[in-house]
Amino acid sequence: MNLRRLLLVGAVAFAACFAGVFLGQRVADTPNPNETELHAVLHDRITLTAAQKARIDKIEADFAVRRHALEQEMRASNIRLAKAIEAEQGYGPRVTEAIDHTHDVMGTLQKETLEHLFEMRAVLNREQAQEFDESVVKALTADAR
Repeated sequence: MNLRRLLLVGAVAFAACFAGVFLGQRVADTPNPNETELHAVLHDRITLTAAQKARIDKIEADFAVRRHALEQEMRASNIRLAKAIEAEQGYGPRVTEAIDHTHDVMGTLQKETLEHLFEMRAVLNREQAQEFDESVVKALTADAR
């Protein structure tokens, strides 16, 4: 009976680890359609001057490096969570700590993404910024509709 219980707990722990890693990869690896839409607004619908385009390209290149680092940290955080689940086989202090760290990384990514958007917005003139703002609002409320 103990072997059966151990195998069941191991299977549940493995499934939880796999689900955590899978979900984490989906969050970090999949381009956000709303973000893609915002970039389309900047590059396709708003007519940028050469100077604006050069500044925005630099801002995007700089952010791509930081975003990649945060996505790597998110993957590492998911691995820590999987190992904590495997070790504790329940919702213990290591699992709680790993979840909190994952949330911190996700929050940092969200904050830095918004800072990135505002940095790009600062390059735009008033009319361009208004169109950009409308796209941001649309992107952020798309799931609420």
